[in-house]
Amino acid sequence: MRTISKELQNKLHKEEKRKVYWSHYLLLLTGALCYAELGTSFRKSGSDYTYLLETLGPLTAFLRLWSELIFIRPAVATYVSLAFGQYVVEPLFMPCAAPTALVKLVSMLGVMFVVAMNCWSVSMAARLQVLLTFIKMFALILIIIPGIMALVNGKTENFRNIFDTDSLSLTKLPLAFYSGLYAYGGWSYLNFVTEEVINPNRTIPLAIIFSMVVVTVFYVLVNVAYYTMMTANELLMSDAVAVTFAGRALQVVAPGIPVLVALSCLGALNGGFFGVPRMLLVGAREGQLPAILSMIHIHRQTPLPAVLCLYPLVIIVMVRGEIFQLINFASFSRWLFIALATLGMIIHRYRFPDHPRPFKVPLAVAVIFTIVCFFIVGLSLYSDPWNTGGSFALTLSGIPVYYLTVKKSYIPKRWEKTFNYLSLHLQIFLEVAQQEVQTY
Repeated sequence: MRTISKELQNKLHKEEKRKVYWSHYLLLLTGALCYAELGTSFRKSGSDYTYLLETLGPLTAFLRLWSELIFIRPAVATYVSLAFGQYVVEPLFMPCAAPTALVKLVSMLGVMFVVAMNCWSVSMAARLQVLLTFIKMFALILIIIPGIMALVNGKTENFRNIFDTDSLSLTKLPLAFYSGLYAYGGWSYLNFVTEEVINPNRTIPLAIIFSMVVVTVFYVLVNVAYYTMMTANELLMSDAVAVTFAGRALQVVAPGIPVLVALSCLGALNGGFFGVPRMLLVGAREGQLPAILSMIHIHRQTPLPAVLCLYPLVIIVMVRGEIFQLINFASFSRWLFIALATLGMIIHRYRFPDHPRPFKVPLAVAVIFTIVCFFIVGLSLYSDPWNTGGSFALTLSGIPVYYLTVKKSYIPKRWEKTFNYLSLHLQIFLEVAQQEVQTY
């Protein structure tokens, strides 16, 4: 019986891992194109919630809303804010480990700042996002240039066996995908604010496609720069990779790199708090959340109640959160609903072939993306049953809530009267009211 040589096995193993890396980009690109179609087909804000409501019905849409409010957004905001706190605090204590309590305190202050900005002014939050995006690009360029220069000068030893690993297995694939997909995610954020986008039929597809290309190019080059100066084990051991990299490749400006990366994290945090409250607002407008969450400030036109209700949930999760566990915990439900949204898009095409679709992706692209997403989500239940199973259970816990409070209210009249009384006084205190101009 013939046996495969060790050298051939290594080559096959390396090729398999390369395919895993490139499949991240391919999957995200196809997903981004699907969301470009969804964003131009349905002119309401709310992203996945709106698409599920229009295609698969109110129960599926409510589960998306429920999971986003209860644990997805708190988990996502927590691990972004923890990264912000880590990059602010760690340089002050190097080479010792940064105190966990201090990291979380700084993270909470970062969340508080972002919440305040999004409560104060829509335009100011949008300008802050643009500014932080430029800072992020500047930080990436500072990292890319010395790394690529070192690579050109022959520093390639860290790339020689970069794809050698004994830990690659099918069961670990979805967890690897979740971390990679998060890094290259964000292409659905514009769909949260569709009603506020000028000429969405043109803007949404162009913005999504352009941003995907830019993000992919920059992030690949950043990873190349990192691996030029650091081994894979050093990358895994570092709590703040950019700080370690700057200490080796950018001694002159090394103290400034953690600040730039922290501001980059703040930009990601601001983007989430800018977009997700619009989903809660739309859900409340559809009668699936308390009406006060659909109100905006009478002077500042910000979705003040929706922004504020996220803050305590983020703080609660942050107290006990750990970054990689949070990624797996939130990513399961997030990608489950992304798969359901594209499945709904396919069904909607079949049921309403004449519905206006200014931007349309090939059906094969949508089908392949949906199948791959369901496969990753299903396999992750086996790979990490504790975190993904908990995420799935919390998602399904919204079913009785839907039937008891939304489909037909079984809330006692006394409780309902008390809640309406408190909502009225909270509305007066916050100076909020229902929007008068229909934007969809």
